Amino acid sequence: MPEPTEPNEPHRAEPSPGDFEIGGPDDAGASTRHEADEPSGPFAESPSPAQPLNWRTLSADEAEQEWLALNEWVHWLRREFGLSAAIIPPYWHRHPELVWELSALHQRWLAAYDPYQDPSAPLVWMAEFATARQRLHDWVSISGTRLDRDRPTRQTSWPGEDVPPIEAESRITNREDDFVHFVLDDVERRRHAEAAFLRDQPTEP
Repeated sequence: MPEPTEPNEPHRAEPSPGDFEIGGPDDAGASTRHEADEPSGPFAESPSPAQPLNWRTLSADEAEQEWLALNEWVHWLRREFGLSAAIIPPYWHRHPELVWELSALHQRWLAAYDPYQDPSAPLVWMAEFATARQRLHDWVSISGTRLDRDRPTRQTSWPGEDVPPIEAESRITNREDDFVHFVLDDVERRRHAEAAFLRDQPTEP
């Protein structure tokens, strides 16, 4: 219930979290995860509330949703903070080490900017972001991906293991097209795995 106002004092509506933007369209509202303030930005479909994300256990539908949300957020992040390809390269989605790092950073960002979070949480995220940038730089330096070229991250074979083939670099011509094809392939692979799992389940007599 609103507090009573003085007779001559105009009533001021209480601000809501969705009234403010943080650097990009709907970014603040998108992190709320509450029905009272439905986000309309690119993060509207992510889980509620923000929680750790395990890419190994996501269903096909969950993975598609999370890929799109993460992609939009990474675009915002690199532009908002002027991050070079030495920290976030165009083909980050093709390198699991970068996906895990960026995904963890994204989920932590969602939690930090939840309107019910402690006001100091964004400062904690900024400190974590500084550390994550160094880790991202380290990952990129050994991954083999650059602004205009990419190759899979080299794998070290242990004794007794098959030596993986060495793949050559490929030129990056259209990053967004590649991302779409990559996500479609990943979703299809998960659907096949789900179908195979269901087929292997014992049937009731």
